[in-house]
Amino acid sequence: MSFEKILIVEDDVVVRNLLQSIFLRHKLTPTVADNLAQATAHLDREQFDLMMLDLRLPDGDGLKFLEQIATLPERPLVVMVTGFGSIESAVACMRAGAFDYVLKPFSPSQIDVILRKANTYHQLVKVNRLLSDDAADEDGALVGRSPAMMRLRQLIDRVAPTDATVLITGESGTGKEMISREFYRRSPRRSQPFIKVNCAAVSQTLIESEFFGHERGAFTGATERREGRFELAHNGTLLLDEVSEIPPALQAKLLRVLQEREFERVGGSRTIKVNVRILATSNRDLLSHVTKGEFRQDLYYRLNVFPVHVPALRERVEDIPLLAEHFLQRFSRKHGVKVTGFSDSACATMLAYRWPGNVRELQNTVERAVILSESGRPVTAASLGLPVDLIPTDPSTMHPWTQAAPSENLSPEEPVPAVATPAVATDDQNGHVLRLDELEKQAIRAALRQTAGNRTQAAAALGISIRTLRNKLQEYREAGDPVDAGMDSSDA
Repeated sequence: MSFEKILIVEDDVVVRNLLQSIFLRHKLTPTVADNLAQATAHLDREQFDLMMLDLRLPDGDGLKFLEQIATLPERPLVVMVTGFGSIESAVACMRAGAFDYVLKPFSPSQIDVILRKANTYHQLVKVNRLLSDDAADEDGALVGRSPAMMRLRQLIDRVAPTDATVLITGESGTGKEMISREFYRRSPRRSQPFIKVNCAAVSQTLIESEFFGHERGAFTGATERREGRFELAHNGTLLLDEVSEIPPALQAKLLRVLQEREFERVGGSRTIKVNVRILATSNRDLLSHVTKGEFRQDLYYRLNVFPVHVPALRERVEDIPLLAEHFLQRFSRKHGVKVTGFSDSACATMLAYRWPGNVRELQNTVERAVILSESGRPVTAASLGLPVDLIPTDPSTMHPWTQAAPSENLSPEEPVPAVATPAVATDDQNGHVLRLDELEKQAIRAALRQTAGNRTQAAAALGISIRTLRNKLQEYREAGDPVDAGMDSSDA
């Protein structure tokens, strides 16, 4: 059985005992209630998979109680039980959300049928969730407040409601699949299937069958007809993950499907039409692959209807604290370790590290650190376990947030990392404490002055990308504080 906890709400002791014996025979866990008050108390304490609910109880109407629990976020399947059955009451119960309706007296075989039906329904719901939203967890949220993430949210809000094909690019680990799921969740097709095919993980000899399905006997081992991912995604959304890995021989067939929305199964002759929205991801520069003749130009332009680039983590350093805290809370709950945030040195290490594996690497690092940390203590730099040789020690290559005096709040057993710890900075003229964003702005202004307004050189000195620097300058201009005012800024 895919469920096990049953709540029996029945005032007749004979019926109650019969139901209990049936459920115990099926190795289920029944809980009994004589009235609605007891049932409410049980529902407040725990969740149940199935409820057998009498229509008439000493302290109230079972139908009204059914209507009340229909609003619960995790409500059980409800089977109404009554000795005073009528067509009107059965229709009213089903309209109120009952899963089934059974009349007293009933036989154990009737309850067996209901259990099989409930189990099948439960399984179908799970499969549907797996196919349509198998990554619907806490990573679904777009964590970050950087200008790059703000623009990305705006793009998703604008494009998701359309049926436009979207090509999502970015380095490995930046969250391209998560972004594709945001497009799906915010689209009109969100109640339809979301089907993913990892083009890099499927054998080249089987990828055509994976896409389009096959007929029985189409090739050795094809013992039955199978639907492909395009058919499974009919009326929904299909994600072509790492689309650059599709072999050249299949690219022409994929182009036809994208243009005509029709295809034939492998070994079949019947043309199948589908209504599918296409999302694609790639961690490669597809245009360069087109230039080299490794990817069809017409397929590239068919996929690149709306391009979306997911920035690398090093291009949005200001989001690292938010992401780290997000993962910390998640893995603290998962592993039952109550850590108290990050130590100063851990923060400095995370801000200075280049994160070649991007958000995925940060997530794995925080999970490992939570497991290694002591309950009631903060995550230390040592528990992060980041490679020291990839953490810059030259202050000119560090993010401005980390260019502050070392903190004295380290625990005795924690070694000082290879980078300085972030701390508040003071203005030399008046001794006032500076906010981190002001410290960042001062560092950018100083870098531009030292490089005579050359943004490329200034970005290199700050240890950030030219894109990040441009975004920061645009942000300052929009806020009415142009940092590069009076400078002949250029990218040369």
